[in-house]
Amino acid sequence: MWALKERQNPVVQGHDNITLFAKDVRFKGVVKFDGTVRVDGYVEGEIHTTGMLIVGETAVIKGVVSAGILMNSGRINGSITAAEKISVHKPGILVGDIRTPLIAIEEGSHFHGMCDMGLESRPDESAVTLAS
Repeated sequence: MWALKERQNPVVQGHDNITLFAKDVRFKGVVKFDGTVRVDGYVEGEIHTTGMLIVGETAVIKGVVSAGILMNSGRINGSITAAEKISVHKPGILVGDIRTPLIAIEEGSHFHGMCDMGLESRPDESAVTLAS
């Protein structure tokens, strides 16, 4: 006879939960997540995730953003911190001060602000010698 196999959960194991703020969503306040967040709508306030924040082309974010990884194709105006990386993709616009160890800005995207890449160990200036 046929052996019945145990049904597996249709959720793919090992992948983050994904939270979506769709194009028609307007949110004002503070949101905190674990995992991946995609914003295609309007957010004013704060977004905090330890995972990845994906900002779509139709998204507008005004406020404080902190994420593990930020991928921006929309418009962000505020203070941004990414523990791992910030990437700004065409036609993304990022206005504000950012703090991240790694940044990539694609041709056709825009960034206006200060960037702190948190260099923890600076070269010892006394070790640098000028050739005479």
